[in-house]
Amino acid sequence: MTAADTKAAGPPVPVPRAPEPDRVRKGPGRGSPAAGPRQRKKGALLPYLLILPAIVAIAAVYAFPLSKTVIMSFQDMGRKELWTGDAPPWVGFEQFTNILGDGEFWSVTGRTVVFMAVCVTVTMAAGLLIALLMMRLTTWVRLVLTACLVAAWSMPLMVAASIFRWLSDSDYGLINTLIAKVVGEDFLGHNWFLDPKQGFAIISLLVIWGAIPFVVITLYAALTQVPKELEEAAALDGANVFKVFTFVTWPVIRPVFTMVTTLSVIWDFNVFGQIWLLRGNKPEPEYETLGLYSFSKAFESTSFSQGTAIALITVVLLSGVAVYYLRQLMKTGEVE
Repeated sequence: MTAADTKAAGPPVPVPRAPEPDRVRKGPGRGSPAAGPRQRKKGALLPYLLILPAIVAIAAVYAFPLSKTVIMSFQDMGRKELWTGDAPPWVGFEQFTNILGDGEFWSVTGRTVVFMAVCVTVTMAAGLLIALLMMRLTTWVRLVLTACLVAAWSMPLMVAASIFRWLSDSDYGLINTLIAKVVGEDFLGHNWFLDPKQGFAIISLLVIWGAIPFVVITLYAALTQVPKELEEAAALDGANVFKVFTFVTWPVIRPVFTMVTTLSVIWDFNVFGQIWLLRGNKPEPEYETLGLYSFSKAFESTSFSQGTAIALITVVLLSGVAVYYLRQLMKTGEVE
């Protein structure tokens, strides 16, 4: 078509455009800029809403006893007030000053710290070694070992304490019999609990035996997350087994190891049942840790306020460990 033909045909007829689809109205969803902060606020509140039922249940169980303990520590409640129901007199910080000024309290505290340090150190070292061993076992051997660990973990404390009382029995105990036959020394009739150091050795074995399954299973789960290619690359570069563990394996499992160690510190610091059962429900003063010391003051000396004050001091001593544990949890969550 030429230019003349175009002029003769008149102006071009505009082609009608297809109707545009209706724009999607942006409601209060993700696409609306105004609703963005609101949506983010809901997402931030969701974790707290999910754990709210657990917090309410825990508060319903622990709120009243905890408040009653705090109030009682500032009073002087004895047997008279317990039986008559009279309001005990307020003494302020007298209970705390008496306890902190008592040399026996600091002796018990030092004994508790040493006992806890030994139990935690041996538990973590043995647990890590067993977890590393499980990485090299065949599948069926590892399953058998895991089943044995779970069985030991699920055993009631009273049953475990009865077993250890039989093992350390002075007349018919397996430990004395083995020492007498293997070493040749006459250990038959030897009472391990006459010497507090030997007695605490038996108690420590019971505590460690009960704690190792949790440590082993947790650390083994952490070891399975170590990338195998990194360990193989380090070995190809000439690193020995110790260096591979130090520079490849340990950085991966360190957060889990730290959290398990912190939990072990809290648990072993509060050991009560193991000592109570092994000493026949009547532990001697040289076997008292802070938990037993608080119980003794409250129920044997009938100084309930002094016992609650010791319990609160124990909580304060462990609060730093608990805060450290929570910080490690938060750091682990940020890394993930």
